[in-house]
Amino acid sequence: MSSAAEPITSKRSLIGLGVALLICFAASLIGSAFTSPNLAWYATLEKPGFTPPNSVFPIVWTILFAMMAVSAWLVWRQPADDGDKKTALTWFGIQLALNVLWSFAFFQMHSPIAGLAVILWLLVAIVLTMVFFDRVSRVAALLLIPYLLWVGFAAGLNFAIWALNAGAA
Repeated sequence: MSSAAEPITSKRSLIGLGVALLICFAASLIGSAFTSPNLAWYATLEKPGFTPPNSVFPIVWTILFAMMAVSAWLVWRQPADDGDKKTALTWFGIQLALNVLWSFAFFQMHSPIAGLAVILWLLVAIVLTMVFFDRVSRVAALLLIPYLLWVGFAAGLNFAIWALNAGAA
């Protein structure tokens, strides 16, 4: 194993970036498949005053998924201990799966309380991903800060929607 990261422009490195983008945006598309058909239901829910317009969500998520992909790619391409990389990328996969599961729980199941349970676990998984990414690449960990902040905001929004609609059947 070499002591320096592979050049960013090498063919292998660029393919790795493409794979990371493909994986992250596949997760995004799966989540959207649970979300989009249920936007009419979402529109019926009472929401707090701090709810962003629906048009904000796809813009923010596109940026965040791109940053997540670059972050995972930075970890993948580092010459760090393979055990550290494997642990870091495993946690990345776990948080990505929880991200998709949230869309299923909240939108597909029409269950803000199930969504809240999932998003709390998602927050834990993002923090653990950042901790393990930091062992391999500080920049990769820092790239996940906006994601953590947005999911924290989304958790607050999810909680408020659940609280405002708890009596509705």
